[in-house]
Amino acid sequence: MNTSIRWGAFGSILLTVLLLANLTWVQGFHEEEYARNPLNSRNFIEAKKVERGQINAGGQILAESTPAGDGFFSRSYPNMPYSFAPVVGYLSDRYGAAGIESGFNADLNGESSAKGNRFLRTSQDGRVGDSVELTLDPKTQAAAYDQLEKNGYKGAVVALRPSTGEVLAMASNPSYDPNSVVNEETAEKTWEQLNDAPDQPLLNHATQDQLPPGSIFKIITTAAGLKNGYTPDSRLTGEAAITLPGTEVQLTNYGGRPCGGSTTTLANAFALSCNTAFVQMATELGDGPLREASTAFGIGENYDLGLPNAAGSLGDLEDLAAVGMSSIGQRDVTMTALQAAVMAATVANEGRRMEPHVVSRVVNPEMKTVREIRPRQAAEALSKEEAETITELMFKSERNTYGYNGNSLASKTGTAEHGENLPPHAWYVAFDPDKDVAVAVVVKDGGGHGEGATGGQVSAPIGRTILTTAPAPKDDKQDEKTAGGAE
Repeated sequence: MNTSIRWGAFGSILLTVLLLANLTWVQGFHEEEYARNPLNSRNFIEAKKVERGQINAGGQILAESTPAGDGFFSRSYPNMPYSFAPVVGYLSDRYGAAGIESGFNADLNGESSAKGNRFLRTSQDGRVGDSVELTLDPKTQAAAYDQLEKNGYKGAVVALRPSTGEVLAMASNPSYDPNSVVNEETAEKTWEQLNDAPDQPLLNHATQDQLPPGSIFKIITTAAGLKNGYTPDSRLTGEAAITLPGTEVQLTNYGGRPCGGSTTTLANAFALSCNTAFVQMATELGDGPLREASTAFGIGENYDLGLPNAAGSLGDLEDLAAVGMSSIGQRDVTMTALQAAVMAATVANEGRRMEPHVVSRVVNPEMKTVREIRPRQAAEALSKEEAETITELMFKSERNTYGYNGNSLASKTGTAEHGENLPPHAWYVAFDPDKDVAVAVVVKDGGGHGEGATGGQVSAPIGRTILTTAPAPKDDKQDEKTAGGAE
């Protein structure tokens, strides 16, 4: 009997110690992870008592809190909810938070400003949060979403300022209405429909959808070549097909056509998007230069946007055949629309890759700046001379694709295969050096144009519309072409 009591007592003490250790571990070291996690529904009782800050862009209120009685507030999305939903996100009692509502949650509910401040800002009803101002231009954002939605295209558009990294538009289709997610009467049905939808409307396709880029990746392959002795006049094969090293597999040009003869120049190969020429150059270089160029342009890198974003990948380059296929943006190469826009912007910005950002600043209820997101250089992917060379190649590519009509656009199209007998993804990246704007467009599965769809046919008209719509920088932004500044 005494033995049983002793073992029982020992077991009770052991369980008590384990319970105390677990409590200490959770509350002492993981309080932010669990208690302050925006997905923790217990926080929403407290959050509904906070006059949460607004999210706005260009003078448009995109998210706001209004009194709902009994000291509570309700969240709504009054302007262009479908256009902005993948960026702004939602704040739901049932389903947590997404987008900027999640990434800047501590600012919006006033916790960031409250840290270390005994005098919390309060209204008559309770704490007041800070507001978040986005870099997005409402007119450009509306145009980007409309171009996708009216054509029934699934995909994404990203436009940004090359000199600063400010994102001017980030559109994703299909989208959703966040008001239906936060409204208790419609929330459950809406949530079920959105999660059952095969095209994933809750996904921000601009930052999270990793897709093969096809020939737009030749910008990076060209950068690798320029850094290793190739010039626009370098001679490469112009044949319609090339055998991948160490295999009997032949890789062909689009449509099985040659590029002007048995040999051609790198400049002509870029303008005509000649696959065989780029495979030859890449396999002569080997895997190292292609990896270095990809890293310099941000492939495999995430950004601190306050939004979830995928890193993309160059994939494994275990042999020269893999290098050859990857050099034209196929095999295991993936990019997001955001990364594609950054790639084009890097060329436009004389080779300097700026970190993209969608938030310009956080302001308190008195409209004083609490925090400002300033331009920050991520890497120098190209020398100024190399960037100028690729710009000239992109000018020629634009004219080859669309003809010369007086514009000053530099561009590259891409048509990315992603499965047998499936329509390709259609890409277009471009920039207007006169306006300091770069754009990337991806339309998934050919946009309904079948297996013959191309980037020039499907995505290029959208990109040109966005470059026309996007505003030129204000005078006070012209001096921000430096890489300096910090958050």
